[in-house]
Amino acid sequence: MTLYLFYFLSFVAIFSALLVVFSKNPVYSVLYLIITFFAIAGHYVLLDAQFLAAVHVIVYAGAIMVLFLYVIMLLNLNTDSEPHKSNLVKITAVVCAGLMMVVLVGTLRGASQVAPLEAQNIGLVKNLGKVLFTEFLLPFEISSILLLAAMVGVVMVGKLDHKNNN
Repeated sequence: MTLYLFYFLSFVAIFSALLVVFSKNPVYSVLYLIITFFAIAGHYVLLDAQFLAAVHVIVYAGAIMVLFLYVIMLLNLNTDSEPHKSNLVKITAVVCAGLMMVVLVGTLRGASQVAPLEAQNIGLVKNLGKVLFTEFLLPFEISSILLLAAMVGVVMVGKLDHKNNN
């Protein structure tokens, strides 16, 4: 039963990811991306990582996708105002995508078997917190400094210039 559920979620994730790429309307692309995120959250549940699934749905499918929809609707994209790409740009994009696919396939062919995890419930909150604050404390602190710098940058960019407004 779990195997069939894994195949179903994988099919849904890949199919909706393809629809994200090939959809003409950006709003539909965002909606397909939400479906992809829910399918990935289903994979987390299958891996017995309920906390990661909940965080994934809350952060990605909830907050970030709402932000994407808001920005897309603010930009008011339509086909008349969108610049058309030349054929040279399209051919270059296809060549780059092909090269990236070759590198990805070459990397995955040389990959060895993944070592089994020591703990069965690694995705649960207690085990995740223990690993995060013991083995990965330095990257955790560095990422918090990075987020703080980003917040300061957003405040500085968003700050109104009072001299020009008066």
